[in-house]
Amino acid sequence: MKYILGIDIGTGSTKAVAVDLKYNAFDSSQCFYQTQSPHQGYSEQHPELIWQAFRESISSTVEKLGSAPITISLSSAMHSLIAVDTNGEALIPMMTWADQRSAAIAERLLSEDTGLELYKETGTPIHPMSPLCKIIWIRENQPEIFEKAAKFISIKEYIWYRLFKHFEADHSIASCTGLMDVQQMKWSKKALACAGIGAERLSVLCGTSYSRKDFDPEVLPFLEAGTPFVIGASDGCLANLGSGAFRPGLAALTIGTSGALRVASDKAVLSMKGMTFSYHLDESIFINGGAVNNGGVALKWHLKNLLGKETLRAEDYDTALGAAESVKAGADGLIFLPYLQGERAPIWDSKSCGNFFGINLNHHQQHFTRAVVEGICFALNDVLLSLTESGQPVAELKVSGGFVSSPVWLQIMANITGKKLIKVNTEDASATGAAYLAVKAIGLEEDYPLPDHEEMVFVEPDGQEHEIYKKYFKIYKKLYQNLKGTMHELHDLQNEVI
Repeated sequence: MKYILGIDIGTGSTKAVAVDLKYNAFDSSQCFYQTQSPHQGYSEQHPELIWQAFRESISSTVEKLGSAPITISLSSAMHSLIAVDTNGEALIPMMTWADQRSAAIAERLLSEDTGLELYKETGTPIHPMSPLCKIIWIRENQPEIFEKAAKFISIKEYIWYRLFKHFEADHSIASCTGLMDVQQMKWSKKALACAGIGAERLSVLCGTSYSRKDFDPEVLPFLEAGTPFVIGASDGCLANLGSGAFRPGLAALTIGTSGALRVASDKAVLSMKGMTFSYHLDESIFINGGAVNNGGVALKWHLKNLLGKETLRAEDYDTALGAAESVKAGADGLIFLPYLQGERAPIWDSKSCGNFFGINLNHHQQHFTRAVVEGICFALNDVLLSLTESGQPVAELKVSGGFVSSPVWLQIMANITGKKLIKVNTEDASATGAAYLAVKAIGLEEDYPLPDHEEMVFVEPDGQEHEIYKKYFKIYKKLYQNLKGTMHELHDLQNEVI
């Protein structure tokens, strides 16, 4: 059997999805790993464990299917940073997108004209997630590591180096570092000066269709020698491709641990108000959008920490969401701000925190569950409105991620946004998107293939509930503005006590 293997190197796992030559995903393998937080605000992983998961995801698929893929294409989580020596060895653990230790640096840049100038040139919001801010933090807090580091790279570049012994970065991953000029498609002199490094300490830039096949067969003995690897793009951009949302007017909405809403365009579209991002899918397609920190992680926190579900199973989610379905839209006046890990778009506030507002004696467990789900959806609706206000019309949403298994959650999302949802039947939108990118890159098709529309599930919004949610959303927006100062006071006080 001939197939393409799309691999998504995610925050919690690496997943390999096999796509046949009719471009249907038909099999997958997944390997998990942990994230450590040795200090408050830290989010670290060990690159070696991710490399092993990467190899295992390929070998498991090959063993299961009985044959090797004709090509392999890579997707990867964004905003990771690893300081490595000349041999590609990590000098410190990898900093993930969720690492907050450079928050003060981001605030400093935003308080200066430099921050806005960098955002306009790089398309990357000024936030502690940004590798730019992470490099500055290392320079100021670990000068010995900063001086010793030969390169500052992402997890995909680390794996690419392990495969081919070349430091190379695709335009998509590079465009979300805060270090690349998204118009010129080269490292930004302004950002490099801010980071205090030269371009030689970053990887060589290449297109997302760039490929290599000169890996050491001893590294991947389960593959045929000369199997081409396509460098691919970022997970967010490839989720749009895997969902079929790579044409203007279509948005891709993903909720996994975090969440994101993204729209394809032929140009970078920036919002000074919501500071939405603008990243490359390829040389001619931009993916504009915004990411939120708190997606499925907020519901997981609710079930584990508040409802006492120590070991979560699929049925625990089904039971809780089933109970929440009986609650009216708006959770009988209970509103949840889901900023458990601070927040990215559109408020960009690492000092924000979660909040239940409107609690009264009539509220029960199911009200809180409903409010949590609605809060996550409100946060993504906030991003959606930022995009449409910046001139990017959205007719419908292609949805993917763990939340699509819940009809209750899907209906709430449709009702809050007022948009029709199209559930894309893929194993994993990002990994499938990586495979679709390879289809064009290796010349199987002149353009990217589309998912099979016959297998899509449509969810229509309830107009009456949408009107109710519009009123609750106004209160949701006011709550953050009214509580922002108090949130910051509490955050600073907590840090003083620690």
